[in-house]
Amino acid sequence: MMARYLLLWEMNRNLVPIDPKERSTGWGTLLTVVKKDLAQGVMKDWGAFPGENRGFLIAEGSQLDIMKMTQQYTPYVNFKIHPVSAVGEIETLLEHMAG
Repeated sequence: MMARYLLLWEMNRNLVPIDPKERSTGWGTLLTVVKKDLAQGVMKDWGAFPGENRGFLIAEGSQLDIMKMTQQYTPYVNFKIHPVSAVGEIETLLEHMAG
């Protein structure tokens, strides 16, 4: 099983244009890269929090896969990355704890 990650992303506000047309162009560029990452399969889901310049994504792969993916967005997007465990992994842990 590949490792899964929850990534919380936030736009670098210092680089977000004030002009709405420029901001729209920037978001369009971001979404083009997101769609490519979804099609390639490392990124499994992506979403933005309404009214905020941040959101989440779910990814699967090695640490190197995640590092390669996130570097595409630097310096425009900052990430907090959290490895996550699936139900089966927790069940295995519980079996181990029970002896």
